[in-house]
Amino acid sequence: MKEIIIELEEISPKEFFGTGNENITLLKKYFPKLKIIARGSKIKAIGDAELLEEFDRRMTMLIKHFSKYNAIDENVIERVLTSQSSDDYKTSEKSGEVLVHGANGKPIKAITANQRKMVELMRKNDMVFAIGPAGTGKTYTGVALAVKALKNKEVKRIILTRPAVEAGENLGFLPGDLQEKLDPYMQPIYDALRDMIPAEKLAHYIDNGTIQIAPLAFMRGRTLDNAFVILDEGQNTTHAQMKMFLTRMGKNAKFLLTGDPGQIDLPRRTISGLKEALLILKGVEGVGMVFLDDKDVVRHKLVKKIIEAYKNIENVD
Repeated sequence: MKEIIIELEEISPKEFFGTGNENITLLKKYFPKLKIIARGSKIKAIGDAELLEEFDRRMTMLIKHFSKYNAIDENVIERVLTSQSSDDYKTSEKSGEVLVHGANGKPIKAITANQRKMVELMRKNDMVFAIGPAGTGKTYTGVALAVKALKNKEVKRIILTRPAVEAGENLGFLPGDLQEKLDPYMQPIYDALRDMIPAEKLAHYIDNGTIQIAPLAFMRGRTLDNAFVILDEGQNTTHAQMKMFLTRMGKNAKFLLTGDPGQIDLPRRTISGLKEALLILKGVEGVGMVFLDDKDVVRHKLVKKIIEAYKNIENVD
């Protein structure tokens, strides 16, 4: 009799084992001659060497499926355990359609034409500017692209940053230390990440620095290698901040800059670093630019009408 121990790394055992260990019970049904014990984050199997080898192979397939889709159920387990090859059980998807599977297994896709253009530009370029009004999915699609790159091991870390400029509020009056003051400000980024990465894994990534969320000032002096870097709310950068950020780019890095030139919160007579960069870098090889509009709004239908109404007033002014 031999034994193997399989450790679930960066996977929630509770979710993988299922309610009342129902997934483990199913495994035992398909491998009745093995003694299978699930405890903590480990699965131990005891039995014949040949059976253990097959069990190890099938478990590798299940773990890969869970890592990609963030979910397994009875149907998935049955397909994996009865398939002839590692490709037989895969769900049918159009190539490139799904960016990443969310924390609940829900497929996250680029919905609109400009969001799809953003995805395509990111494939072809190391730096992309995604410009458009609120609700067009710039940040959300960008975070999905970053999570996909991390899952596919194209990068080793994700760095998400915003310039610490308040939209009419003053961070200094908020309670708590610097991190506590900044957390609400970075909330849109946290929200997107929570949609795409299970809570346990996300906490682990943040704790070990695989995912870093920080204000733009914290980027000074750094060289960002092997990273997918997103600068959100880029319209609120100054000339100096934008130049500093753009020159942080290291080896094997992807930079995505998002912003809405119609929502600048900088002091009057301060030039937006984003607007300036769009002019300076236009036509530079390796830099892509996509401009989203009200047709790309994926929030409540009223958001599209609000953007249009404000646009009409601004045009009159």
